[in-house]
Amino acid sequence: MSEKELGQKWDRCLADCAVKLGTGLGLGIVFSVVFFKRRTWPIVFGTGLGLGMAYSNCQNDLRSHYVLHSKVAKEE
Repeated sequence: MSEKELGQKWDRCLADCAVKLGTGLGLGIVFSVVFFKRRTWPIVFGTGLGLGMAYSNCQNDLRSHYVLHSKVAKEE
C-alpha cells in the first residue's frame, strides 16, 4: 500500500467519522429533547453509536488491501 493510498484511506476515515459522529450527536439531541425529557443518556448513546460505526468502517477500510473504490478507479 503506497503512502498516497494510505492518505486517501485516512481522509475517508476522518470524513466518515465526522459525519457519523455529528449525525449520532444530532439524533441524540433530538431524541433527548422530544422523547426523553432532556435526559443526557440519548445524547451519549447516539454519539457513541456514531463513533463506533465510524471506527468499525475505518478498521475495515484500513485492513482491506485489494479493494478499489470507485473514485480511485476512475482516476487511474
